[in-house]
Parts: sequence; structure tokens; C-alpha cells
Amino acid sequence: MSSQDDALRQAQTDYQHHTQTCRQCYADTVPCPVAKHLLRVYNNARRGLAHPK
Repeated sequence: MSSQDDALRQAQTDYQHHTQTCRQCYADTVPCPVAKHLLRVYNNARRGLAHPK
């Protein structure tokens, strides 16, 4: 498994864990700024895996 695969899985895990445990994300049902950042990190990792250099 490549480090890019690991980065993608970790970013996805971090995002999912945050949205499940963050009081603001849970109470408001709207992603908080941290969740938005983690989702951006995940999307960037996914794009990087789809378009390797």
C-alpha cells in the first residue's frame, strides 16, 4: 500500500471521526470550520491519488 493510499484513508477517517464526535457538527447538522477543513484535506488527498505525478 502506498503512502498516498494511507494519506487518503487517514484523511477520511479523521473527517468521519470528527463529524461523529463534534458537538457543533452534531447539534447544528452543519459542518463546523474544522470539519470543512478536514473534508478539504480528504478531497485533496483523493484528487492527488487520482492524478499521480
